[in-house]
Amino acid sequence: MLALVAGAGRLPVLLADRLEAEGRDWRLCVLEGVTSEAAEDREATPVRLERLGSFLDELREAGVTEVCFAGSVNRPHLDPSQVEPRSVPLIERLALAMQAGDDTTLRAVLAIFEEAGLTVRAAHELRPDLLPAAGVLSRAEPDDRARSDAARAADVVATLGAADVGQGCVVAQGQVLAVEALAGTDWMLASLTRFPAERRPDPRAGRGLLYKGPKPGQDRRVDLPAIGPGTVRAAAEAGLGGVVVEAGGVVVLDPDATVAAADEAGLFLWVRAP
Repeated sequence: MLALVAGAGRLPVLLADRLEAEGRDWRLCVLEGVTSEAAEDREATPVRLERLGSFLDELREAGVTEVCFAGSVNRPHLDPSQVEPRSVPLIERLALAMQAGDDTTLRAVLAIFEEAGLTVRAAHELRPDLLPAAGVLSRAEPDDRARSDAARAADVVATLGAADVGQGCVVAQGQVLAVEALAGTDWMLASLTRFPAERRPDPRAGRGLLYKGPKPGQDRRVDLPAIGPGTVRAAAEAGLGGVVVEAGGVVVLDPDATVAAADEAGLFLWVRAP
């Protein structure tokens, strides 16, 4: 049996739909305080970190052997007064990991579940179609300026990721207009709509692009960056000319709709080989 630990966003819904369509033996789990679309019409087991040890015991007793984490989750707030004795060592590990950053925290979570005898499955193992092969998916093609901007952006994201900061940035004509941090991609793109036009490079020489890619050395079983139709529309509203994602490292939600959104907006959508 597989446990799908779902956060917010579209990805858990897509995975749940596939698991149901395939008739898999699975159960849905949602972290307390998280509003998950996947649980809107499905029964879900609540997960409270203060009872993490008991939750792991319950999974094993139910016959769960695999777990998949999907969807966005804000860093949880732990209530020390509610931590059960069984979970004290686990919470201490997580609290220490949180001080080192999100990537370290996720690695600690995966290690805890693996030590409990559970195999961690990546979202794209359940839905391989969400990781498109390298190539230009849209009718519009990136020109030489865009290809140069993409190379620059890839370097920037690699540098940001090494510092456990973000997984995306916006580059136009070699200039970094914005970088993704805690607020996320949507906020970053929305901020560009308020960016003074006179301070942006002349769009006639290249409108720039959004680039998304995983962090260097990231465990790709969890927290891969993702884009969808909304991301493409937000990039268009920000005045950009295209969206570039690293092949094999970025989930494309609802691929057909995402490509259609790019074609409708006249943007290029490029899955770039790293």
